[in-house]
Amino acid sequence: MSATAPRVRITPDRTDRRRRRMVGAAVAAGLTLGALAAPAAGAVDHHARHGAGTAAPKADTGSPVRVNQVGYLTHGPKKGTVVTPATKPLTWTLRAADGTGRASGTTTPAGVDPSSRRHVQTFDFSRVTDAGEGYTVTIDGKKSEPFAIGDHLYDSLRSDALAYFYHNRSGIKIDADLVGSKYARPAGHDKAAPHRGDTDVPCVKGECDYRRNVAGGWYDAGDQGKYVVNGGISVAQLMSAYERTRTTKGVDAASMGDGRLRVPERGNGVPDILDEARWEMEFLLRMQVPKGEPLAGMAFHKVHDKQWTGFPTRPDQDRQQRELHKPSTAATLNLAASAAQSARLFKSYDPEFAARCLHAARAAWDAAKAHPKIYASDKDSTGGGAYGDRYVGDEFYWAAAELFITTGDHGYAKAALDSPLHRDAGALFPRGGGMSWASTAGLGALDLATVPNKLTERQRAEVRAMVTKAADRYAADSAKSAYGVPYAPKGGKYEWGSNSQVLNNMIVLATAHDLTGKDRYLDAVLRGMDYLLGGNPLNQSYVTGHGERDSHNQHHRFWAHQRDHRLPHPAPGSLAGGPNSGLQDPVARKKLKGCAPAMCYTDSLMAFSTNEITINWNVPLAWIASYVDGLGGGAAEQPAR
Repeated sequence: MSATAPRVRITPDRTDRRRRRMVGAAVAAGLTLGALAAPAAGAVDHHARHGAGTAAPKADTGSPVRVNQVGYLTHGPKKGTVVTPATKPLTWTLRAADGTGRASGTTTPAGVDPSSRRHVQTFDFSRVTDAGEGYTVTIDGKKSEPFAIGDHLYDSLRSDALAYFYHNRSGIKIDADLVGSKYARPAGHDKAAPHRGDTDVPCVKGECDYRRNVAGGWYDAGDQGKYVVNGGISVAQLMSAYERTRTTKGVDAASMGDGRLRVPERGNGVPDILDEARWEMEFLLRMQVPKGEPLAGMAFHKVHDKQWTGFPTRPDQDRQQRELHKPSTAATLNLAASAAQSARLFKSYDPEFAARCLHAARAAWDAAKAHPKIYASDKDSTGGGAYGDRYVGDEFYWAAAELFITTGDHGYAKAALDSPLHRDAGALFPRGGGMSWASTAGLGALDLATVPNKLTERQRAEVRAMVTKAADRYAADSAKSAYGVPYAPKGGKYEWGSNSQVLNNMIVLATAHDLTGKDRYLDAVLRGMDYLLGGNPLNQSYVTGHGERDSHNQHHRFWAHQRDHRLPHPAPGSLAGGPNSGLQDPVARKKLKGCAPAMCYTDSLMAFSTNEITINWNVPLAWIASYVDGLGGGAAEQPAR
């Protein structure tokens, strides 16, 4: 998703492979702090394919020896890749931090990797189980980036990835005691802001004649809009990371418990991860059309500035009028699904809030059934992303599943089981794009397979079989890849936000491992981590603060140090969108023309089509970081600062 490009879903394709309508003349020009963005009237369509040239751009990829720059679990797979013209096996040597050789072996030629168009060989040192830091692998005189071997490699990644959401809260002061002084800021879009911020917001002209308090929630991405369809999947996956600790044997919930995360509510007796989820849920509930108004029970699609926010702009310095946009069926079903899930998770902590969530979920479902074809337009892109969506069968499936799990009402079960998506693993979990804001049915299937509910054993077995069938495909994709990535997009073209697609495929694999205990699923998850944290064609860790060569200039209105040194780099734990063959921004088109699919990335602030950060990309990172952290025995005992 981009702060300067509307999020568009083109039917009947239900994956997240979308061409975006570019809206970013002002952003590309780079306005000064606090300036207003130019109107989107200058938007240009870019539907042509880019990067099809034969001359590949030059890229500084450092060492040709590619490893997971964070490290490898003690008893997990330990594999890497070397870029080399050699066709015969080479000798690899694993060395400790002091230079002592610890292991050696020979590489395996893998031919030309289609994702990078380069000759590669692979190597495997899984037999090494000695914990330590500063390991390197040397091949043909070239040394990898350093990495660790151990059990507690991912506790800081889990904590940082989860802290991303507090950093991006709207309507609350971001406290230096929790995030450090350089990331602290006044509340954005609160009642003291110009036009009363998000506490008193009118509709876009002609959509309604009243105003709403839609304060709170998370800023969506590099922009400062708030979108129900992206908020829905994000809060749902955040809650699912916690719900897994209640439904999967042997999973420790302590790392997400009260007092463990960087949230101001810590110490209130509620797991910190649910406190964070509630901040978004309260916003989503406020986006519901009130009783007595047209389309009561529906949810407004989004709220954002009247024109595109200037770049860079700290949220509390935004002076534009905020506007609510037309309700949509997709947004309404996102509310129904996430509120139903919230109702069951909060029941033991705040029964009143849980009841409020369930009431809203039922009302949203009924409203969506009454208005099943109110679609968000892909042309509604002035000031914010469109998130256009003309297929909502997946949202109906997801909402029905969550309402059934929470209530046990077989009317909801029938709606899910009668859906044409049910029993179709390819539709629930698309091969290349996987789950996304535009393909949400898989969320419902995962919960039906793992959360206790009133399906019959045969029905539960059917759902679980769909999960494992999808996981089998992703595991096979990982096994075929020289870099182990569980991602095989159609035509080999990497899509916008490819890293989130990789992670969402990893969630399916992790769930399959929870259900079956089969190693092939676990290995594919860990190989996916290798890819994201440096074991990829660019030798690039896509997570800020994790790995020697990490992304740190992602596209964001406040974390914009590359443009204004008074502003910070992105906070640790921020995931870059990743390689994108489409190159839908001026910087990427100029720097990356002719790039191989997995090399269509640059760590540049204004290359938003490859380098944005968003809530719906960071949440699967947080989910997976929590999962792999638990594999090593859980988080360290010290609470987060």
